[in-house]
Amino acid sequence: MLVLSCARPVYPTLSLSPSRPKCTAIRSSLSNVLPFVPEVAKAADSLSSEFRGVDNLVACNSSRVLKAFQNARVGSHHFAGCTGYGHDEAGGREALDQAFAEIVGAESAIVRSQFFSGTHAITCALFAFLRPGDELLAVAGAPYDTLEEVIGKRDSHGLGSLKDFGVMYRELPLAEDGGLDWEVLTGALRPYTKCALIQRSCGYSWRRSLSVEEIGRAIKIIKMQNPNCLVMVDNCYGEFVESIEPPMVGADLIAGSLIKNPGGTVAPCGGYVAGRKKWVDAAAARLSAPGLGVDCGSTPGDIMRAFFQGLFLAPQMGTFLVAEVMASKGYKVQPLPRVPRSDTVQAVQLGNRELLLAFCEAVQRSSPVGSFTKPAAGTTPGYASEVIFADGTFIDGSTSELSCDGPLREPYAVFCQGGTHWTQWGLVLGDVLKSL
Repeated sequence: MLVLSCARPVYPTLSLSPSRPKCTAIRSSLSNVLPFVPEVAKAADSLSSEFRGVDNLVACNSSRVLKAFQNARVGSHHFAGCTGYGHDEAGGREALDQAFAEIVGAESAIVRSQFFSGTHAITCALFAFLRPGDELLAVAGAPYDTLEEVIGKRDSHGLGSLKDFGVMYRELPLAEDGGLDWEVLTGALRPYTKCALIQRSCGYSWRRSLSVEEIGRAIKIIKMQNPNCLVMVDNCYGEFVESIEPPMVGADLIAGSLIKNPGGTVAPCGGYVAGRKKWVDAAAARLSAPGLGVDCGSTPGDIMRAFFQGLFLAPQMGTFLVAEVMASKGYKVQPLPRVPRSDTVQAVQLGNRELLLAFCEAVQRSSPVGSFTKPAAGTTPGYASEVIFADGTFIDGSTSELSCDGPLREPYAVFCQGGTHWTQWGLVLGDVLKSL
């Protein structure tokens, strides 16, 4: 879901003198170079101030990342791979964990290739917190589809959900404006509520994503009711979208995937958990085993270099163009054009199955990998509905690259992420508009 951004779009221009004999030919040739359809070119030109704002944020976050790398004394020796138990890995794990923790404002972090996905990292964090008889309270409405079987909201067939282990679950509905219901949250905790789950991104819900400021306000309300209630933030798609991260406003743990924002389109796999050291260690014990913790696990080949490089590239993002163009065509979009962003997901409500399929097919045709294939809707492990994915990516499933997906259910919304640069979506949108 990473969309790299630059400043105001610059189209080729030449200062041509009428006396030059090839003037007309040059102008004609130049007009054929402009790659965007008129609707996209108009939208891009109108977004110059928004792009400039994204660039300022990129500079701020890049400075924070650079300082963390320097403080961790990152060197090329940290890029070496290891095998077997992973005991001889030249300090790369320690340096990466240290840098990541500093970047997100946490006491500790574990960044590992052994996390299969964001869902896996979040699951390790939840199992670190919760024990039989505890309650998990989701304060931002229903969680993302792939967490339903983890929690036991959807039947896990006895495979070891939180419900199977005697953990109770409750969720608070959102307010009418799609945000947190502050009045309900103020009296929501019970004596046995051990963990509050806050999902930062919209997921597959038609709602706005939560800002870090809102997350901080929610944490204060939760801790006022019970200082011992732990707060877990599903941080997927939210990293580097703002200048601060949830641990800086009191989150006990955050978790996410490296093939989303923090991998910078370079990380080939993996995920992270960050926050208070006690609970990061507990999550590490769920990933490995009690007693093994963070000091084991091999990362063969070139993975460590990719993790460091991807994290360094990660702060560059923005998703304004899709909202601007699709809203101009009368489609409902979430978030609205030109409003501050809290994650890198741009949802577009298409209204029916055929348009959702057509949108995803157009994205796939415009991808660098697998452009000749046609995405098909189908059942996918962890999802409650049929889902269609368009992801012509160099890394399988990498939503930090150009991708979109959506469940085949009302309101038939597509959720757009990624792109190595805003101009990539500019090119894709031309094909999308022709297909709808």
